[in-house]
Amino acid sequence: MKTLIVDDEYSIRQVLKYMLSKTGKTDQAVNGEEAIRLFLQAWIEKEPYDLICMDIMMPLMDGKESVKAIREQEKLMGLKSSEEVKIMMITALGDPKNVVESYYKSGADAYVVKPFDKQKFWETIEKLGLKLPNNEI
Repeated sequence: MKTLIVDDEYSIRQVLKYMLSKTGKTDQAVNGEEAIRLFLQAWIEKEPYDLICMDIMMPLMDGKESVKAIREQEKLMGLKSSEEVKIMMITALGDPKNVVESYYKSGADAYVVKPFDKQKFWETIEKLGLKLPNNEI
């Protein structure tokens, strides 16, 4: 599994990188603009991401805007919904308004509130249909 971790907090990126390194390759971005660039670069190199873990509150471009832009790029590429990258919002914003905006207005596939429970994190990835090493769940 290839994952892009997008968060402006270094410590969160490191925790996610440690956890997800067991599943395959991980890349990191510090804001939404960088995330979009890496997403497009991965497609150009024919090695697209399977999962993007996206924070909401970031400088330059927030997570909701980034997810929207990624979904627009996927439409322009003519991807079927089954071919789209799975996007999990990982954020401290757990209020209903942000959850609804992330799912319905941006196009995220899952939503996990920080600080997140490791078991819930892995269960969420499994629900997205992504393969995990046997020892993770």
